Amino acid sequence: MGEKTRYSDSELEEFRAIIKDKLEKAFVDYEQLKAALNNLDGNDTTDTSPTFKVLEEGATTMSKEEAGRLAQRQMKFIQHLQAALVRIENKTYGICRETGALIPKERLRAVPHATLSIEAKQSGKK
Repeated sequence: MGEKTRYSDSELEEFRAIIKDKLEKAFVDYEQLKAALNNLDGNDTTDTSPTFKVLEEGATTMSKEEAGRLAQRQMKFIQHLQAALVRIENKTYGICRETGALIPKERLRAVPHATLSIEAKQSGKK
């Protein structure tokens, strides 16, 4: 028997469970970031004190920018996880897009949305 070219259906189900768990947590984090972003200009004591308001505007702007960047990163992570679920459906999950070889299970458990083996990823950075 030759080298394995794809993960079995039961292995794919294991990865699906890992991805769904990560997706659920990612959506919670994303919603928290969105809520934080929306509440940064809420009504608190800084609205009633002009002196402090001037001093904190810069910090608020920076916080909004940071929260916005974090929310964008989180959405990108969610999209990568959703794409991984599509690859599971297509039975192409876990196959390196550069080499065509299976990505080790350990890597997929750590980075379930990975599309490159460590070797392919490292060779692309040179």
